Amino acid sequence: MTAYLDAMEAATYSGPALDQPVPVVLAALGPRMLELAAARTDGAHSYFVPVEHTAIARERLGEGALLAVEQTAVLQTDRIRSREVARAFASGYLALPNYADNLRRLGWTDFDLSGGGSDRLIDKVIVQGDAGAIVARVREHLDAGADHICVQLRSADPRDLCQDGYAELRAALGELVDSVEVPA
Repeated sequence: MTAYLDAMEAATYSGPALDQPVPVVLAALGPRMLELAAARTDGAHSYFVPVEHTAIARERLGEGALLAVEQTAVLQTDRIRSREVARAFASGYLALPNYADNLRRLGWTDFDLSGGGSDRLIDKVIVQGDAGAIVARVREHLDAGADHICVQLRSADPRDLCQDGYAELRAALGELVDSVEVPA
């Protein structure tokens, strides 16, 4: 990644004139990537993380760097259905070493990562419930040091773009909407 950043810095830009440089932000989960992001870029973007990771990432990045966090959410108050949706989404990520290793660094066990994720893990990584529950989790990430939150709604139908849910969530977010990316 260091060699990639070196190449990016050395590359000649030939696009339209810009008033300022384009920010460079690394997708970063682990300590070394977060440290590299702090040292060489404008910030980091984390994905599939609980709030506790946001606090750790902020500490490693320092106060001046951008911290953009993805928060997956299921806008569904039926706990059984919402966990089914969340678990179906999470199972692919839990099988990927970078996400699984990151969760292990945070203290999650192989039991928590198996079988699509323990209820406790699923509830910490993917917020489920009404719009108020999602707003509360967004506030937790902001309080932990995130500058920007991208909320990704999921539903039982993977083809569902969740447009009605995003409209409901946008209204519930109110004044927070400038810090949170909610697709229109």
